[in-house]
Amino acid sequence: MEQRFKEAVEQCNYIVFFGGAGVSTESGIPDFRSVDGLYNQKYKYPPEVMVSHSFYVSKTEEFFEFYKDKMIFQDAKPNQAHLKLAELEKQGKLKAVVTQNIDGLHQAAGSKEVLELHGSVHRNYCESCGKKYDLKYVLDNPGVPKCQDCGGTVRPDVVLYEEGLDSETLSRTVDHIRKADMLIIGGTSLAVYPAAGLIDYFKGDYLVVINMAPTPRDKFADIVINKKIGEVFSKL
Repeated sequence: MEQRFKEAVEQCNYIVFFGGAGVSTESGIPDFRSVDGLYNQKYKYPPEVMVSHSFYVSKTEEFFEFYKDKMIFQDAKPNQAHLKLAELEKQGKLKAVVTQNIDGLHQAAGSKEVLELHGSVHRNYCESCGKKYDLKYVLDNPGVPKCQDCGGTVRPDVVLYEEGLDSETLSRTVDHIRKADMLIIGGTSLAVYPAAGLIDYFKGDYLVVINMAPTPRDKFADIVINKKIGEVFSKL
């Protein structure tokens, strides 16, 4: 299968990559749903509650405590998957990376066309006046970070549970997937909607799934590889 994948990549000229948490686990960032993922750790509230919009609004201090402690990994470095995708983009083969991750590792690896469905920890803004802040500002301010200009709450530009995805990011994603001759789905269980539903727009030649565990799309895929994604990409 890996040889077939390699040959297919050589043939294609409009590749789109659609990735999830499994892309960053090899960089030391735990995913939500694996055995040792966030969903299986013990907190006062379930993690999906703690990263919801209503929890953010009603228990802002506890939200930031959890967010700073468990959602930010400053020392994480891009792995083979991130680096190889950036390389494929430089070669002109890969046209876009669509990611459900918020860690910014694709940009750190050198990818330019990165569509972040769930936002990024590296972008933050004041809810009152809109002033933008970087990650360092949020981490350097204990508790709830406040705006230097107006005193409003500085929140991360990430999509919380109960919040909608950015419409411009969605339409650019759909446009790329529609044009693709290969769509690589990597490191995602395809359990999170509406993100997972975007795959339905693909009408190209090769649907590739690279994931440790089976996904609902395996039966529709042309190539399925159940291995670590960095391992697979390092051989391209």
